[in-house]
Amino acid sequence: MKIRKLHILTHILLITFGLAMLFPFFWMIATSFKQGRAVFNLSLIPTAPTTANYVRLMTSGHFSRWFINSLICGILVTFSVLFFDSLVGYTFAKYKFRGKKLIFLLILSTMMIPTEMLVIPWYIMANNLKWANTYWGIIFPGLMSGFGTFLMRQFFDGLPNDLIDAGRIDGLNEFSIWVRVCMPLVKAALSALAIFSFVGNWNAFLWPLIISDEITKYTLPVGLSFFNGEFQTEWEMVMAGASVATIPVLVLYLIFQKQIIKGIALTGVKG
Repeated sequence: MKIRKLHILTHILLITFGLAMLFPFFWMIATSFKQGRAVFNLSLIPTAPTTANYVRLMTSGHFSRWFINSLICGILVTFSVLFFDSLVGYTFAKYKFRGKKLIFLLILSTMMIPTEMLVIPWYIMANNLKWANTYWGIIFPGLMSGFGTFLMRQFFDGLPNDLIDAGRIDGLNEFSIWVRVCMPLVKAALSALAIFSFVGNWNAFLWPLIISDEITKYTLPVGLSFFNGEFQTEWEMVMAGASVATIPVLVLYLIFQKQIIKGIALTGVKG
C-alpha cells in the first residue's frame, strides 16, 4: 500500500513538472496568434485569435531568407560534425600512436573554454580569410567539436577489436572498415550527436550576429532580434517566428526519435 502511494505521488510530481516545462512552449504558440497588448495575457487560449502575425512574417522582410540560411548552416555543420568527430573518435579509440593521450586531453580541454573568449580569434581569422558575410564564415567554428569527439570515442571504444581484424582479413582497407563495419554499429550515438549539433547551431546567436553584416546573411535567431526595438518589442511577431523555428527541430526529432532516445540513454551509461 505504501509503495502504491509512493508511485502515485511520483506520477503526480512528474506530471506537474512536465506541464510546467511544456507551459512556455504552448504559451509561445498561443501568443503567436494574439495581437496588441493581449500578448501580456498568460492565457493559453487567445480571446480573438488571428493568423495576421504569420501572414506578415511570411510576406514581409527577409524571414524566408533567414530560415534558409539557418537550415543550410545547420545541415552543413551537422554533416561535418558527424564525419570528422566520428573519424577522429574512431582513431583515438582503435589506434595507438605517440602523444595520443596528450592530444586527446587537449581536445577535451577545448570544451572548457567559453565561446566568448574565442570570438575575437575567430573574427580575426575569418576577416583575414575574407569569410565575413559568408556561409563558410558562419559555420567554420562548428565544423568539429570536442564533445562530439569524446562521445564517439567512447562508443567506438566499446566495439570489439575482433570485428576490425575480421574486416582486415576480408581485405578491407582501414577507411572501409570504419565506414562499412564500425559506423553502422554506432547509429544511436550518431543520431544523438546529430540532433545535439543541429539544435546547437540552429539556436546559435552570438557568432552569426558578429560575423554577418548584411541582413540577407542573417540566421533566424539574429533576424528575429530585429523585432526587438529600442522602445517597443513586437512579442507577437517574435513568438510567431520562434514557433516556425521549432518545426525543423521537431521534424528531426520525430524522424529519429528511437535512435535519439537510445543514443542519449547509452550516452548516460557510457559517461
